[in-house]
Amino acid sequence: MTETIPLGPPAAGTETETLIGSLERQRRLFAWKTGGLDAAGLRASVGASSMMIGGLLKHLALVEDVYFSVRLDRPPADLWRDVDFGADPDWEWRTAAGDSPETLYTLWRESVERSRAHLAAALSAGGLDGTIPFTWPDGRSPSLRRVLIDMIEEYARHLGHVDLIRESIDGLVGEDPPA
Repeated sequence: MTETIPLGPPAAGTETETLIGSLERQRRLFAWKTGGLDAAGLRASVGASSMMIGGLLKHLALVEDVYFSVRLDRPPADLWRDVDFGADPDWEWRTAAGDSPETLYTLWRESVERSRAHLAAALSAGGLDGTIPFTWPDGRSPSLRRVLIDMIEEYARHLGHVDLIRESIDGLVGEDPPA
């Protein structure tokens, strides 16, 4: 059976369908805005910022794996396992400049695929209200609903960065990919 990935939230759906649809819309927009760039495009930055689209691809691959693999007590990509983020908290941003476009695009796509599978399993086990195995420093464990909201916010925030950088590279603008 082939999984159907929503293009966006339904006009009138369940809470789960709406949250997943919103996250998938953010992912789709991110894929469009970051897609098709060569190494120079992935390393371009704007103004005083050192942020690059390649760094955003690697950062969001990491965030996908942290939220939907590590925090759901499932294995993340091998890449992250040996990184000492305490010693190098910007590792994914710093190292992305040396990665090929193929590596960065594949890393992000594979993280999203893992996230979809882990999310589906977690929803089957406890629904949106189910708490996840992860615990915040104050002892609370967030619900799966909170994880989805946090991921939607993460993508929405970084889509603004991608908009500015991408427009400076080749003039690509818009809120939706062409039909």
